[in-house]
Amino acid sequence: MPLLTRIRGPRDLDRLSLEELNQLAEEIRSFLVEAVSKTGGHLGPNLGVVELTIALHRVFDSPRDKVLWDTGHQSYVHKLLTGRQDFSKLKMKGGLSGYPSQAESEHDVIENSHASTVLGWADGIAKANQIMDRDDHVVAVIGDGALTGGMAWEALNNIADAKDRPLVIVVNDNERSYAPTIGGLANHLATLRTTDGYERFLARTKEVLERTPVVGQALYDTLHGAKKGLKDFIAPQGMFEDLGLKYVGPIDGHDLEALESALAKAKRFGGPVIVHCLTEKGRGYQPALQDEADRFHAVGKIHPDTGLPIKSSGADWTSVFGDEMVELGKEREDIVAITAAMLQPVGLEKFAKRFPDRVYDVGIAEQHGAVSAAGLATGGVHPVFAVYATFLNRAFDQVLMDVALHKCGVTFVLDRAGVTGTDGASHNGMWDMSILQVVPGLRLAAPRDADQVRAQLREAVAVDDAPTVVRFSKGAVGPAVPAVGRVGGMDVLREPGTDRPDVLLVSVGALAPMCLEIAGLLDKQGISTTVVDPRWVKPVDEAMAPLAERHRVVVTVEDNSRVGGVGSAIAQALRDAGVDVPLRDFGIPPRFLDHATRAEILAEIGLTAPDIARQVTGLVAKLDGRYEGGAVESVESVRD
Repeated sequence: MPLLTRIRGPRDLDRLSLEELNQLAEEIRSFLVEAVSKTGGHLGPNLGVVELTIALHRVFDSPRDKVLWDTGHQSYVHKLLTGRQDFSKLKMKGGLSGYPSQAESEHDVIENSHASTVLGWADGIAKANQIMDRDDHVVAVIGDGALTGGMAWEALNNIADAKDRPLVIVVNDNERSYAPTIGGLANHLATLRTTDGYERFLARTKEVLERTPVVGQALYDTLHGAKKGLKDFIAPQGMFEDLGLKYVGPIDGHDLEALESALAKAKRFGGPVIVHCLTEKGRGYQPALQDEADRFHAVGKIHPDTGLPIKSSGADWTSVFGDEMVELGKEREDIVAITAAMLQPVGLEKFAKRFPDRVYDVGIAEQHGAVSAAGLATGGVHPVFAVYATFLNRAFDQVLMDVALHKCGVTFVLDRAGVTGTDGASHNGMWDMSILQVVPGLRLAAPRDADQVRAQLREAVAVDDAPTVVRFSKGAVGPAVPAVGRVGGMDVLREPGTDRPDVLLVSVGALAPMCLEIAGLLDKQGISTTVVDPRWVKPVDEAMAPLAERHRVVVTVEDNSRVGGVGSAIAQALRDAGVDVPLRDFGIPPRFLDHATRAEILAEIGLTAPDIARQVTGLVAKLDGRYEGGAVESVESVRD
């Protein structure tokens, strides 16, 4: 009987011998490869933390002791050891989340999967324990990549302020976040990895001196008393100890005995301790180890034996952007690129290979990336900062007060905009078009297809006196959606065929095919519809108000929060222009969305062609004074 099937909770680990624990580690790796290859998910990071997670749950008593993960994509092993071994619907609706989830288990404390936050959480929980006179332990697991984020160092500064407040920080050092970790911190950790550590040196010295008559112990005591200077000489971990943090390591992150010993020592210490563990991302799975780009950080469905994808999708939005960046780089020497530790995921890998001196990886530090971009623009170049839409939230103040206030020509390219689905609430890019509406001077484009990504990226980098934003969706990009006309700067995608049409349907970004489907359903109900794509949704095109005035109803459809989004901006523009036309906005409701496929989420929130057509039919019927409940059925019958 496999050992893994006998683990229903962390305390089941206590009964296993060292030999059995190592066998369990191998079973877990086999399980992860088999399970994640069927569903997709974060494979490489979890293969690297198997022994570390086992040791954590052997030494600490979760959920009484709080084990916190940064980022949560490395928590699959934690799930397995806390009674969640059904991975058949991982990241699917009704299945396990790809991150810690409070709804799943009392062992999951935090579920925000934005990096570099865990130390702040740990600091707060440790303070609460002190106030409430609890002796619970707090353990924060943070990757070396997440340590490149400024929030982590802000937290360390506060954690070190209380020498008697217990808190264990486990640095999972695999030299990578998505890709290899870069920067001064990475170099420091590399030095720690490759230098013979002080503790081992001291142990060997003690052994020699204890065999030395009379003066041996006295010399050892003197040596031990001078440990700070010696540590700086033998292993430069002084950076942590200068902050007031006890440092243990580096520890082989795949040696269970060494891990348990180090964690037990840290647990007994009465103040903040850093345990530095060296792990190998993708360990035990050769296809991952051979993937130099990101060690199978995240995979789709793959063949477990080869690691090759089950099927290849067509061109995606990210690759279209990446290819166009290379073309722009050839044409303009002033174009530079910025990424926040995600060179490959945001499509900048080709640009980096072609122009290695014109790409900057700032680590997981979006705030710094935005300010650095402002500096680059001030210095006479045009930076393109490519980042997931959800992660730009972290740099809002810098976009507002550094880039926009100073009228810097910076282009932000937002990947994974709108509903992304399977990664859950924190990864949906559903706030950008709301929060950016308040930024003076900023211009925001939402391309509907690959052709528009190319065109609008070029339009964006042509602006040198204000921030520009180009946002697009996740996954495969569909066929081109041609325009049939132009009004102002807006593309007309469908003309109504009448001088006094009923509905002006404003289509935002990738939802253009769905909006054309809506128009087709309305047409079969005798409702004439104009479909326009604003292309640039901020500022609202001056031609919007007069165009709206020629229609009876305005309907906006966007893959963004309804609160403060494009629909709200258009409504305000119509009011300012004195255009009194009913407006109905469709978008994402203001709530956090559970993980599921994009299609499932859009159906759940009513952002589908039949749902919208049904409501618009009812709205037009009300205007005609002939509303009937049967309008709902009629739209459904048209779809069927």
